[in-house]
Amino acid sequence: MEEIIPKIDRDLILAELTDERLLRHTNKAHNRLYVVDAYTAPNTMREIGRLREIAFRAAGGGTGKSCDIDEYDLMQPPCRQLIVWDPDHLEIAGGYRFILGQDVVVSDGVPRIATAHMFDFSERFLSEILPGTIELGRSFVATDYQASGKGQKALYVLDNLWDGLGALTVIYPQIHYLFGKVTMYPSFGQHERDLILCFLKKHFPDPDHLVTPRNPLRCGADMPEVRGVFTGADFREDYKILHSLIRQSNKNIPPLVNAYMSLSPTMRMFGTAINDEFGNVEETGIFFKISDIFEEKKRRHIGTYTPSSISG
Repeated sequence: MEEIIPKIDRDLILAELTDERLLRHTNKAHNRLYVVDAYTAPNTMREIGRLREIAFRAAGGGTGKSCDIDEYDLMQPPCRQLIVWDPDHLEIAGGYRFILGQDVVVSDGVPRIATAHMFDFSERFLSEILPGTIELGRSFVATDYQASGKGQKALYVLDNLWDGLGALTVIYPQIHYLFGKVTMYPSFGQHERDLILCFLKKHFPDPDHLVTPRNPLRCGADMPEVRGVFTGADFREDYKILHSLIRQSNKNIPPLVNAYMSLSPTMRMFGTAINDEFGNVEETGIFFKISDIFEEKKRRHIGTYTPSSISG
């Protein structure tokens, strides 16, 4: 395990967070959202990599390297970085990296994206869906913003990121889908993980097998004793059961899982694979159509956006 690099000088980051890279102001907590990449903002990229590695190690994953920057951050064209910037504390509070499907190179049926070493992609997905998709990855909330010390600044980081994703759907009207993944760590608990995966599989199936895990996680999510607990008549009733059972174990449903589940009734779950390049964490593929996002979420995260200068 390598020692993590020192904190990057704030002045170097501020020099790169120019107005032309400002995406929007957030709806909550008075933060700002910027879009950068490893070439337009190399110092900011190093701070992102530092914060990602700290956050992922703290949760039980990570690359083990001194800075989480990989080939997808550095390729041409590179994944871009959507970050929440706290202008009061001059800190990056969280982020996502993303790439437009139209920019993804596909060779011999394998797209050049980070999930390709874990998932296989159908011809229909590659030819019909990927060009109109944003692929998301490496979502993180900086460890300083996972506690209550930052107040509202910490409370709304994920909500801020959804403001950013909403803006991207306006800037790129050719995008119709979001494809990402949720991560659960080995420390979370197998039984609780099985309950969540069983719930997702029941309410968000992928009957068309658009994307499938190459080596599916072997777990108890399909066991009768797990499936049998979800006796609700609909999503809401089953969600109450899931929430209650997870809380009985003194745990919480991971925030990103909760966020995805509350976005769209037609979300699809693509199965779960072990990411042996990232601390053997368990990655579950998630996919949904932007037009199917709940109207309240559209109003909040998309309807509040005014296009800015980064649209080119």
